[in-house]
Amino acid sequence: MSPSASDRPGQGHRTAQATAGPDPTDIATDASAGGCGCGAGGCGGGDGAAPATSGQALNIDPRLDVRDLPPRQRHAVVLSALEGLAPGGALVLVAPHAPRPLLAEVEQKFAGQFEIEWLQSGPEKWQIRLARRAGAASPAVS
Repeated sequence: MSPSASDRPGQGHRTAQATAGPDPTDIATDASAGGCGCGAGGCGGGDGAAPATSGQALNIDPRLDVRDLPPRQRHAVVLSALEGLAPGGALVLVAPHAPRPLLAEVEQKFAGQFEIEWLQSGPEKWQIRLARRAGAASPAVS
């Protein structure tokens, strides 16, 4: 009688060890293959090295939270902060509502100098990233 497929080594059912986690021979999760086992790669392979980077420092945009300011002061504070941004600089505005009138005022005053990216839209706060375009000149002082 010949053995059935489930009786042959390497075929049929698996042992509990083989199904308990990732396949230890899988290169994407094997620490000896240059990774920590997370599957993301570039982590230094668990040798204590820092993750691979492009050589650029992490840049976190400053936050300008106007939620606690009196409403009549908000526009002036934001416009003043934007005026002080160098080309390539950015800030994240945190507001208690969608600041559409303010954004219209920014466009009127700065005429295409800022890129606007909505990061969060309510319901309790709105976050908008305003970045001065790299080639944009500072507005003329009047």
